[in-house]
Amino acid sequence: MKLRSLALGLAVAGQLAALAVPAAAQGLRSTPLLGGGQPSSRFDSGPRSADFIVAVVNSEPITNNEVRTRMLRFEQQLAQQGSPMPPRAQLMREVLERLITEKAQLQLARETGVRADDALVDQAEQTVARQNGVDVPELRRRLAAEGINVALYREELRNQILLQRLRERELDARARVTELDIDQFLREQQQSGAATALTEINLAHILVAVPENAPEAQVAPLQAKAQQLLQRARAGEDFGKLARENSDAAGAAQNEGVIGLRPADRLPPLFVEAVRNVNSGGIADLVRSAAGFHVVKVVEKRQSATPGVTVTQNHARHILLRPGPNLTEAQARQRLAEYKRRVQGGQADFAQLARENSQDASARNGGDLGWTSPGMFVPEFEEVVNTLAPGQIADPVTSRFGVHLIQLLERRQSTLTQREQREVVRNLLRERKLDEAYVQWAQEVRGRAYVELREPPQ
Repeated sequence: MKLRSLALGLAVAGQLAALAVPAAAQGLRSTPLLGGGQPSSRFDSGPRSADFIVAVVNSEPITNNEVRTRMLRFEQQLAQQGSPMPPRAQLMREVLERLITEKAQLQLARETGVRADDALVDQAEQTVARQNGVDVPELRRRLAAEGINVALYREELRNQILLQRLRERELDARARVTELDIDQFLREQQQSGAATALTEINLAHILVAVPENAPEAQVAPLQAKAQQLLQRARAGEDFGKLARENSDAAGAAQNEGVIGLRPADRLPPLFVEAVRNVNSGGIADLVRSAAGFHVVKVVEKRQSATPGVTVTQNHARHILLRPGPNLTEAQARQRLAEYKRRVQGGQADFAQLARENSQDASARNGGDLGWTSPGMFVPEFEEVVNTLAPGQIADPVTSRFGVHLIQLLERRQSTLTQREQREVVRNLLRERKLDEAYVQWAQEVRGRAYVELREPPQ
């Protein structure tokens, strides 16, 4: 069983812009660490073919094997998501450029004191395990079975956390959203009569791959195969089974072709257009992309921020500790774990502990955060809240704000008010501004780095 990709909750997807991939297709808030197909050779603990240096960034090398590994990852993602596949030579150049950019950013993170201790890497590893429905020992066993070196995998997790923290620190001030920004967005939505940006769609698809520049004689039977799969799906055959057995998309055997719920403006435009008039459960007409033919099913379609729509809201409270000169992150996690033990043992009251110890404005309310709609918390916080049952307390979790002890008090279905709609729009616009700010900032960091290009990657 192959492992699903990790989503660490990065708030920027502009890093992918150079690949000409729609930001939504890459998850916008996530940086996958495993491609979902064949094991990444970067983590392979076995013998490797001869390698060579293709570039040097401020004295640190990038090797040909690193480029090839990242190439494989992107090719798998592009094929699975139905995004256009750039010519291989172009993609290789762009992958190398992204690796150069990442290397420069990691160096800046370390030079400016950004850290990710083992406890935070442990948390990321637990996230991967939870997403795959296993515990950490089983996760490591499966990694080893796929030829992936666990120590190097954890180092990759650490690097992604460093990049996340650096970007949050550098970009937060550049992504402020004003009330005028929200007013303008809502006016534009009303004038256009469209709410694409506020529509969330969960799609599943089957890819019948077509080789680049294939002659018509080769394309015709592949199109006929795709058309037959479309007819079988519309006739009521199990779509997941059809995807597992027939899709050429990477990871289809595990995820049954499901892409996942995402805002429509962050999905491949070809898919969005194909399902525009297709209701949940329906199947669109055959879609042709540079990767091949796609049979696309609408798993779910909903308006995420329209007044009158019912959403799931959570009522939670937390205790926040901010690591600093007198408190390490590990110490904060230990202290919060002790608070959890005392509350569960009936030796302490959560609200009182929050009033006495929490380092944010909610402390005076016993840590109470009130009712919140989806998207109101940072991803790493919200993901944990969504896994809790009412009354349950999570293990300490780290976000950009510090280390949290979270308890879910209640959960309900609620209709969005106008105020709540504006908050959802605010979060959407902030993500867009983060994308734009990231591109400019990344160019600045890249421009300050000394880069020496050597042999071209192969």
